[in-house]
Amino acid sequence: MDVAESTTDSPPTVELSPQQVTARRWQLFTVSLVVIGIDQATKEWARQTLADGSIEGPFGSSLRLVDNYAAAFSLGEGFGPVFGLLAIAISVAMYWIVKQIEPRSVVFGLGLVQGGAIGNVIDRAVRDGDGFLGGGVTDFLEVGDWWPVFNVADIGIVVGGILVALLSSRD
Repeated sequence: MDVAESTTDSPPTVELSPQQVTARRWQLFTVSLVVIGIDQATKEWARQTLADGSIEGPFGSSLRLVDNYAAAFSLGEGFGPVFGLLAIAISVAMYWIVKQIEPRSVVFGLGLVQGGAIGNVIDRAVRDGDGFLGGGVTDFLEVGDWWPVFNVADIGIVVGGILVALLSSRD
């Protein structure tokens, strides 16, 4: 295989100007901050409003307060601190990775993921629990009996991840 063939198989590298890198980082920060703000506000609302019971909604949905000490989708009981540290590491890495990303829409998706990850890490850090990052994540959105209870941070992570995957696959 010659050099020309090997370069077509690898993704192109993007050289952004320092101003573009700064703009991408501000976009990442802003989107993350918005997700964190909405997430924490809705979790506080849920803790205040749903402490005495759930609210039934249409089509088998409800608002029900749950403290999730496991990882995503209530899986991995006891590994919450590990996932918390992983979320922090990924969030820090995104700050550096974003300087190589051309489409701003991908940066938007990364901001959704980062904001969701940090929103859940905040819960692990400040809620009651066992040890470092052992607090429970506040979940309160329930869609029938077939899906785990989730929150706005989880929505950011899933929607952002799908957006990044779809937009990245187009290149």
